[in-house]
Amino acid sequence: MAEVAVLALGGNLGDRKKTIKSAIKQIKDLDGVVLLKKSPLFESFAATTEGVDEKAPRYLNGVIQIETTLKPGLLLTKLREIETNHGRVRLERWGSRTLDIDIITYGSEIKSGKRLTLPHPRAYERAFVIVPWAAMDPSAKLLGHGSVAALAEDLKSQVWEI
Repeated sequence: MAEVAVLALGGNLGDRKKTIKSAIKQIKDLDGVVLLKKSPLFESFAATTEGVDEKAPRYLNGVIQIETTLKPGLLLTKLREIETNHGRVRLERWGSRTLDIDIITYGSEIKSGKRLTLPHPRAYERAFVIVPWAAMDPSAKLLGHGSVAALAEDLKSQVWEI
């Protein structure tokens, strides 16, 4: 049975726009995945473990909505492969990267695990996720947090549409 999932994509190294477009194409080409919608792209300052770093390369981020028959764990594995194909190296938490792909929601699934938590536990506070998502789907709801558009109102000053 197919589920609708929301994925967030971003990066701050290399040709960010080209990388995100390529990653979306690779996601769309996965067996068991249909691309339903995609957001405009937004730029933001880098978020680090120490806070916002305005001197680090800026991130470019977007959100897509897919329909998939892949189970969440397998989908995550496939997304990590796409990250690796685009030069993603996991050296430090919240470090600069060529590509990051997160599963934000997967249907109405609630899951808390070492490898994957659904819905994404910090999505509601991340402007680079919520603002593009609201632009893509103004009627979207984030389980446990309500209207994505209402959440975006408080966060929209932290990102810039390109």
